[in-house]
Parts: sequence; C-alpha cells; structure tokens
Amino acid sequence: MPKFVIEREIPGAGKMSPMDLKGAALKSCDVLRAMGPRVQWQQSYVTDDKIYCVYFAESEADVREHAEKSGFPANKVSAVRAVIDPATAE
Repeated sequence: MPKFVIEREIPGAGKMSPMDLKGAALKSCDVLRAMGPRVQWQQSYVTDDKIYCVYFAESEADVREHAEKSGFPANKVSAVRAVIDPATAE
C-alpha cells in the first residue's frame, strides 16, 4: 500500500497536553475503524505549529477523506517515493 506524509497546520500543536493528544488519537482511530483497512496510521510527529503524520493508504483521496471525517486539516499530502536512512550509505 502506498505511504503518504501529511502536513497538518495546527497552531500551538506543540503545546497540546497529553490528554489533548490522546483525544486526537482516539478521534483518528474511530474514523480509521469506520473506513476499514484502506487507510492505516503509522505515526505522527508533533512540532510547534504542525503535526506530520505518516499513513499507508490506497490513495491520496482516502487520506483526505480521513482528514475531513476526523476534522483534522490536511494542508499538504505527499506520496513517499523512497525511504533512506544511514544504512543507505553502506
């Protein structure tokens, strides 16, 4: 399944409490369950004013549908074309 990185502009994201983050995760998971296996959330990175999410999905449209149904912005959705890490240099 293709992998996507979603950039979500959420002012003050880095100041969200653990309870706020849990609530967002619960909402996301509820929508994912309803959508079935065509969208899967791998993980997210919270920065000061953005959250970067990594998803597996059948299409960009499915990623955007999840964002709309869960109430989260999806300001930019990018398909991952390759993954590199330090081992790539070996």
